[in-house]
Amino acid sequence: MSDRLNASTGRPTTGATVYVVDDDYDVRRSLRFLLEMDGFRVRTFSSAEFLLDFEGRNDSDCLIIDYKMQPMDGLELTKRLRGIGINTPVILITGFPDESISKKAHAIGISRVLIKPHLDENIAANVRDTLKLPPR
Repeated sequence: MSDRLNASTGRPTTGATVYVVDDDYDVRRSLRFLLEMDGFRVRTFSSAEFLLDFEGRNDSDCLIIDYKMQPMDGLELTKRLRGIGINTPVILITGFPDESISKKAHAIGISRVLIKPHLDENIAANVRDTLKLPPR
């Protein structure tokens, strides 16, 4: 773990940056809080388009992307990112547990599919595991 401190929490950082893409403000805010408390640097985006337009879109270590967004869902966003050479690990989050979503996600290289609203219990641990960081 890095000996740098997170400016928001004053806690040591993991050195890893996570981008969260979700059209729900409360979800973005909650995930930012949970991840920062665990030492991650976090940047949030309210739509797929904002991430795609962001010059630093390839600067994260892990992406957390909501499945159900309009006009572009999380699967389509992941396909577009892969199409422009961004192979950052993706965790897809969804409030719609459906085996077909999981199959489609894994087919395009999404690391994990997590179900809302139980993200607070395991989001940081899943990011750590995806990035092969030690547990906290």
